[in-house]
Amino acid sequence: MTQPVRIPSDVDREDRVLVNLTARQLAILAVTGIVLYGAWSLARNAVPLPIFLIVAIPIGVTAAVLALGQRDGMSLDRLLLAAIRQRLQPRHRVAAPEGVQAAPEWLTSRITATDATGVAGESEVSPAALRLPAEGVTEAGVIDLGTDGVAMVAVASTVNFALRTPGEQEALVASFGRYLHSISAPVQVLIRAERLDLSGQINELREAAPGLPHPMLEAAAREHATYLDQLRRSTDLLRRQVLLVLREPVRVTGPTDGLGGASPLAALWARRARGRDGEVTETARRSAETRLVRRLGEATELLAPAGITVTPLDAGQATAVLATACNPDSLIPPSTGLAGADEVITTAASDLDDEPPVRHRSTASRRGLGSSAALETTALDDWEGGDL
Repeated sequence: MTQPVRIPSDVDREDRVLVNLTARQLAILAVTGIVLYGAWSLARNAVPLPIFLIVAIPIGVTAAVLALGQRDGMSLDRLLLAAIRQRLQPRHRVAAPEGVQAAPEWLTSRITATDATGVAGESEVSPAALRLPAEGVTEAGVIDLGTDGVAMVAVASTVNFALRTPGEQEALVASFGRYLHSISAPVQVLIRAERLDLSGQINELREAAPGLPHPMLEAAAREHATYLDQLRRSTDLLRRQVLLVLREPVRVTGPTDGLGGASPLAALWARRARGRDGEVTETARRSAETRLVRRLGEATELLAPAGITVTPLDAGQATAVLATACNPDSLIPPSTGLAGADEVITTAASDLDDEPPVRHRSTASRRGLGSSAALETTALDDWEGGDL
């Protein structure tokens, strides 16, 4: 009879090579030690040992802290590299897929020095083109990530785990475990918390109160509207949404070795998924979308016995999720009633026939997710539930 094998939960943990240290940590410490030893070998005839230690000890301690220290599960050396990379990148990005155009001459000729030093120039703001990970959303709700593949977002209902009996809890855990064992590609379970606006419900209650058949019902409706209004003013109301994000890399299935891993020929097979200039071919993208839809269907079937309903988001709802993630405190909710950023809108005059139509550009955006447009679309329905 076979015995169950316990798999560690942290499957992404780096392998320990020596003295519970990873290869990256050993490399940082070894390189620092070699550099300090080489510097001492070259300077020991001219620099006394105490003076050399005054310089070498802070360097060694800094290297040890960067190699061994962690913050929020990430090593300090990676955080330092990320900080340097963020510092070197442009601080201001604008929606310009064709590139940031130079200012016209009639404008640059009028620029005057405004800083304290009196130096005129192109100033401190140097915008760069905004590049978003998502390049577009298809009508089926598939998010195009370019060379990183495709993704699909689905909303998952929740189950109140605490109110179930021990037998039902074990069944729920087993059902969810079967889905986890079936995962063969990246999956993310995202729990979002966003501000809840009750102004619509409050207005509906107050408008419908006079039409209720009994005065006591009308008073109860007004009282409940007042309570909701007080609750909205006294605290920050949040709603929770559980999203299941599936991502599929754009690749061609190649041969595998006897252990199930990629064979040396897998890289050659993977290159066939890209064109000569490195772009992903349409055939490879369609194949990835097909695999993604199949995986979503499998997730729906495997999570159904646990009482979890998985509902895929269409193009508008998926775009709204991305828009809210990029700008969670937006005053204007995503809506298809807003036109594209590059669309010219013509509206007729209100009552006066002698007034010409008003032409202006809207600040909303189209459904595409390229860097030339913001992320706006239909508002999401509310999906709420208990805890899983």
